[in-house]
Amino acid sequence: MNKVPASKNKSTKGTTRKKKSSSKFSKETYLKWYETMLRIRKFEERALMMYGKQKIRGFLHVYLGQEAITAGMESALTSDDAIVTAYRQHGTAIGRGVSTRAAMAELYGKATGINKGKGGSMHFFSKENRYFGGNGIVGAQIPIGTGIAFAEKYRETKNLCVTMFGDGAARQGALHESFNMAMNWQLPVLYICENNGYAMGTSVGRTSNVPDIYKLGLGYDMPCEAVDGMTPESVHEAIEKAAKHIRSGKGPYFLEIKTYRYKGHSVSDPGNYRTKEEVEEYKAKDPVKVTEQNLIDLGHATEDEVKAIKDMINKEIKEAIEFAENSEFPDPSEIYTDNYVQKDYPYLT
Repeated sequence: MNKVPASKNKSTKGTTRKKKSSSKFSKETYLKWYETMLRIRKFEERALMMYGKQKIRGFLHVYLGQEAITAGMESALTSDDAIVTAYRQHGTAIGRGVSTRAAMAELYGKATGINKGKGGSMHFFSKENRYFGGNGIVGAQIPIGTGIAFAEKYRETKNLCVTMFGDGAARQGALHESFNMAMNWQLPVLYICENNGYAMGTSVGRTSNVPDIYKLGLGYDMPCEAVDGMTPESVHEAIEKAAKHIRSGKGPYFLEIKTYRYKGHSVSDPGNYRTKEEVEEYKAKDPVKVTEQNLIDLGHATEDEVKAIKDMINKEIKEAIEFAENSEFPDPSEIYTDNYVQKDYPYLT
């Protein structure tokens, strides 16, 4: 597996943490990063709990451990930029602005969900937030995102489309077709591979002799690089650089953001293909905990202020659960709505 380099100090016990004196990022940015990551973390933890109580059915793929990607990405983009991604996507959608109430209700299959309870865990969608899914077919979102970027260029906007996929989808033929077209037409698309080391239960090293996935861009002369996905700082800087390149009209950019998921591929995956030591190694670099400590070390927040943020988020997620619990299931007639633009489509009888 091609892992993010391990921290030399896996534990802070018995050591004195050196206090940070300054940062290129503002207090407001750090607070936003922390709040975003903590909101995703608590949402996913409660989603797992509700799945165990059989309140949530079907598939469930949580974002635990990968929160820094969403936080750093959103601070580097504009709200007019589009995002399309795969099915491990609750965190990405929440970072885009989808409310935790609408997200949790969707997991419950309730009519108040972001897609009226008909999309479930894998298929969030929000036109208002420029969020185009949540796609269940592996790699299918890559040509979709390329098409959205084509539309942005056709309309002569300065917007870009962030097209996200996992390390497993990097082996799909649609990626190569999309890369070729995007470079040929110089489309405003930022491809991001969220490489958490395993395509379901198969390590990257077992699926290809090119474990550095970003190098796939070299065959198309596409600017590409690897990024540490365990800190919002490094993600922000990489995406800010890529977005500047794309908005200048120079065409696509490809980032392989190396991250790690703390849970299995889905809720039914015990993750026995990984060692406990490996998981703990990454938990020692947990982006939520590290950013929390940075807030304090930089003097951006006191411990009491951090606790207040935690209390606020815990209250929000509790209310999201209550909202989902008390919402109604969609009426059976809803099965025929939102399927076709043509209102009198003749085959829905």
